[in-house]
Amino acid sequence: METLTLSLFFFTAAAIYLVWFYFLARQLTGPKVWPLVGSLPLLYKNRARFHDWVAGNLRGTGGASTYQTCTIPFPFLARTLGFYTVTCHPKNIEHILRTRFDNYPKGPQWQAAFHDLLGQGIFNSDGDTWLIQRKTAALEFTTRTLRQAMARWVNRTIKARLWPILGRAAATKTALDLQDLLLRLTFDNICGLTFGKDPETLSPEMPDNPFALAFDTATEATLQRLLYPGLLWRVEKLLGIGAERRLTASLQIVGKYMDDAVQARKEKPSDDLLSRFLKKRDADGNPFSVPVLQRIALNFVLAGRDTSSVALSWFFWLVMNNRRVEDEIIKEITTVLKETRGEDPKKWVEDPLTFDEADKLVYLKASLAETLRLYPSVPEDFKYVVADDVLPDGTVVPAGSSVTYSIYSMGRMKSIWGEDCLEFKPERWVSESGGGYKFETPKDGYKFVAFNAGPRTCLGKDLAYLQMKSVASAVLLRYRLSPEPGHRVVQKMSLTLFMKHGLRVMLEPRGLAAE
Repeated sequence: METLTLSLFFFTAAAIYLVWFYFLARQLTGPKVWPLVGSLPLLYKNRARFHDWVAGNLRGTGGASTYQTCTIPFPFLARTLGFYTVTCHPKNIEHILRTRFDNYPKGPQWQAAFHDLLGQGIFNSDGDTWLIQRKTAALEFTTRTLRQAMARWVNRTIKARLWPILGRAAATKTALDLQDLLLRLTFDNICGLTFGKDPETLSPEMPDNPFALAFDTATEATLQRLLYPGLLWRVEKLLGIGAERRLTASLQIVGKYMDDAVQARKEKPSDDLLSRFLKKRDADGNPFSVPVLQRIALNFVLAGRDTSSVALSWFFWLVMNNRRVEDEIIKEITTVLKETRGEDPKKWVEDPLTFDEADKLVYLKASLAETLRLYPSVPEDFKYVVADDVLPDGTVVPAGSSVTYSIYSMGRMKSIWGEDCLEFKPERWVSESGGGYKFETPKDGYKFVAFNAGPRTCLGKDLAYLQMKSVASAVLLRYRLSPEPGHRVVQKMSLTLFMKHGLRVMLEPRGLAAE
C-alpha cells in the first residue's frame, strides 16, 4: 500500500510538472523546449555554430518588428526556474548597460569563475572595487604619454619583427597563419604597454613563451568554469584534477612572471601602466598591494591582447573577400602619406604610420568598425540580475537569473541595420566631407556595443583603433593577401571570436615603392 501511495505521489508530481512546463513553455519565445531537458538538445546540436543559432532564434522572435528577445529554458540546471534571457534589442541593452546599471553586475557566478585568474581586477569586479580602478585607469588612458608609449611599442614591433616575417613568407611563397602572428604582436605590445616588458613572442623563430602559454592555458581553463556547473569545477579544484590542475600550474607561472614584473617596476619605474598604478592609492588611501597590482596588470593584458588581434583577423578576411573595400583603403592611406611624406612611394613604406597619420584614416576606421559590427571580438556578454526587473520590450527578468546580450546577433538584424545588414559595407559609418570622409557614430549608440557602453565603456577604445589602423596599414600597404587554397575559416566557440583553424594566407608584394 505504501509503495502504491508513493508511486501515485511521484506520478502526480510528474504530471503537474509536465502540465506546468507545457503551459509555461508556450509563453516563451525562442527555441523548442522539452520537459526536464528544456532546450539543451538544441544547444548541444548547434554548439559548433552557437552564435548563429542564437541570432536565428532572436530573428524568429520579432519578425519585422524591433523586438529581439528570447528565453532559453534549461530546467534544473540554472538558478531561477532554469531560464535565462537573451536579447539584442538596443533599448534593452541600454537599459542593462546604463539605465539600470547597478542592477546588472558581473555577478557571483562570473566572479567566482574568474577570481583565481583576475582576482578583483577591473574586468572582474563590481561596485566600489571596480569604481576606484576605473577612475584611476581613466586618468591614465587620457594622457598623451600613454598614447606615445603605445605608438612606440606598436611601430617598433611592426618594423623590427612583423615586416621581416611577412617579407620572408612572401619571398618564399609560403603560407602563414596571420591570426597567430597578430596574437603574438598584440600580446607583445600590451605586455610592453602594461608592465614595460616585451615577451618577444613575435619573432622569426616563433618561440614558445612560458608566460604566454601559461596565460593561454589559464584563460581556457577559466572559460570551462563558465560552461560547466559550478559544483563540477569546484570538485576538480578540490581534487586537483582535470582543467583545474592545469589552471593551478599555469597560475604559478603567471604569478612568478608578474612578481618579477612588479619588482622590476618598483626598482625602475617607467611610462607603463604598472608603474603608473604603483603611484596610486586604493579607496582607503593605501598603496595597491603586490597581488592587487598583479591582477590589475593581468586584466589589461587579457583585454588588450585577444580583442584587437581577433578583430584584425576578421578584418583581413573580410578585406580579402571585398577587393573594392581594399582598393578604397589603399587609396586613403596613400593620400595621407603623400601629404605627410611626399610623392616618393619608397618613403611610404620605410616606416610604419605614426599614430598622427593613422588618426587621419577615416575609411580604414570605418572598415574596422564594420568588421566589429559583423564579428565582434566578444560576441556575447553576460549579466546577473540583482532585483526583479522588466526590460523595455516587456520581458520580465527575475532576480538571480542571467541576462545575455548578443552583440553578434545585433549586427545581423535587419530591423537594426537594414536589409543589407549581412553585407560588409564600411560606407554605413562615413559621410562625404570636403572630398574625403567623416566618421559617423550611430545616433543610437546602443546598436553598436563592441566596445561595451555606459559606465563600462572600454577605456582603451581609441588606443585599440590606433593600434589596429597601424597594423592594418602596415600589412596592406606592402602586401596583397589571399586565402591559402583549401583553408576554411570557421568560428571557434569561446568567449572571444577566434578563428578555429587560424587565418592561413598567401602574400603578394603590392609593389607601391616600385611604381
